[in-house]
Amino acid sequence: MGRTSDAKERILSAAQMLIELRGYSALGVAEICKAAGVPKGSFYYFFSSKEDLALAVIDEHWAAQRSNWDRILRNDDPPLQRLRQLFEATQADQRAGQQSCGTVSGCLFGNLTLEMSNQTEALRVRLQQIFDAQVDMVDKVIAEARERDEVIVADTHEAARSVVAQLEGQVLFAKLYNNTQRLDALWTNCLAILGATASVGGQEAPVTPAR
Repeated sequence: MGRTSDAKERILSAAQMLIELRGYSALGVAEICKAAGVPKGSFYYFFSSKEDLALAVIDEHWAAQRSNWDRILRNDDPPLQRLRQLFEATQADQRAGQQSCGTVSGCLFGNLTLEMSNQTEALRVRLQQIFDAQVDMVDKVIAEARERDEVIVADTHEAARSVVAQLEGQVLFAKLYNNTQRLDALWTNCLAILGATASVGGQEAPVTPAR
């Protein structure tokens, strides 16, 4: 067995890299262990199955992402500025990934949702919980913006769901076309979704039709 101090982390890191590059279904335990540089026995010491490993990868990735989202969405900047910072951070992450491996990897959660949501109930439930948590985080920011009369939305939760869906969709297109410029429209689209009523961050909000 590899050193117990880092064998688990090496398996998790290798698994995430391989899932991002090739997807979940095509991977085998032996390939994951080879990439991690640990014997197969190490895998079953820490994980009961490949599904168990996938859940651990999801949880570890979400813990890091949630910490980053918290840092951005709970800072002292105006609410819409925080949303814009979230989009900019997402675009920067995708660009960094492309520079590192040559392709846009997309969103781990979105990729697994497309691949596995109808096949593995445990993964489907965990991914649903994560997207629900993302929507809740964005909902709080939109609610703040509405209190400041910066957006016009009837239901902040549904607006947050649309913003998260738009973010995931644009990341999916960036992956499909291997082009992070597909993410350039994130902010303009967000302003339109929210019916933003003022200039934000130096960009004029779209004209909101009379209601």
